[in-house]
Amino acid sequence: MNTGIKIRAEIAGTGMFLPRKVLTNADLEKTLDTSDEWIRTRTGICERRIADEDESSSTLAIQAGKMALESAKILPNELDLIIVCTSTPDILFPATACFVQNGLDAINAAAYDISAVCSGFVFGLSIAEQYIKSGKYRYVLIVGSETNSRIVDWSDRSTCILFGDGAGAIVLKKNEINEPRGLLSTHIHSDGSKSDLIIVPGGIGKKNISHEAIDRKEYFIHMSGNSTFKAAVKRMVEVSKEALDFNELSVEDIGLVIPHQANRRIIDAVTEKLGIPQEKIFINIEKYGNTSSASIPIALHEASQASLIKPGSLILLVVVGAGLTWGAALIRW
Repeated sequence: MNTGIKIRAEIAGTGMFLPRKVLTNADLEKTLDTSDEWIRTRTGICERRIADEDESSSTLAIQAGKMALESAKILPNELDLIIVCTSTPDILFPATACFVQNGLDAINAAAYDISAVCSGFVFGLSIAEQYIKSGKYRYVLIVGSETNSRIVDWSDRSTCILFGDGAGAIVLKKNEINEPRGLLSTHIHSDGSKSDLIIVPGGIGKKNISHEAIDRKEYFIHMSGNSTFKAAVKRMVEVSKEALDFNELSVEDIGLVIPHQANRRIIDAVTEKLGIPQEKIFINIEKYGNTSSASIPIALHEASQASLIKPGSLILLVVVGAGLTWGAALIRW
């Protein structure tokens, strides 16, 4: 007899952590040929956080993880798995997730990193969902953590103004219920033919590290702004529709959209094409800039803490990142 009970992945807790140092547009005016008005009108960003010398992606992730565990009311040793989504790992290896596991004293958890850049958190959510729905794991910690300030060229006003540092985390838990609640679906995609749109071209496995490559600033972010904008809008609109169609839902069913906080103009273009009113869109880019994989979990935590997400609300997460990668997730809160 079919009881209708299914294993579903639900968000049990959220957390975030940001560096203490604030870098404002006015601060950037002192070293760059730019202005607060120029940055705000083109990106929507007013300030961003910058990691101190004693901070790294792992230290930010540990603090965000602790908050998510407290929110979920579980102990670190109850975690089965830790996935750290980052494109700015502490070192090449071991994985930053191993430092996080040790820092949390999560002695029973496997730990590994994934790299999908800005899309990392939604990709990590999709991976964690499979572990939970299979019945293998009960609790998974997913952290997006970045120290983008370490890989931007601070003399390049087209990129350095965009990025900030921070970490966001969630605890995903297994629940056996007979109603469509929790993570309804995830949808992830990649197009490697667009890998040159946003790239750190300096190689490690591809070619030796050299003084010449460093002098050419190959270990900093390079971005084709206009092409990236067009690709981001197109893919975010497509994957949002895909997620809604898959669940037989419409735009009118959405309670809140939490988009990747890369550029205010991208967010506005995407939500306009989808026909989503401004009051249903969560935006915090003005405070933090683009924190890459940390962007969505930070926003999710802030929206939850501000009581903008009501029980039973439908939440759409949507993102695009280097790779090219893009994805969406639908959550019934």
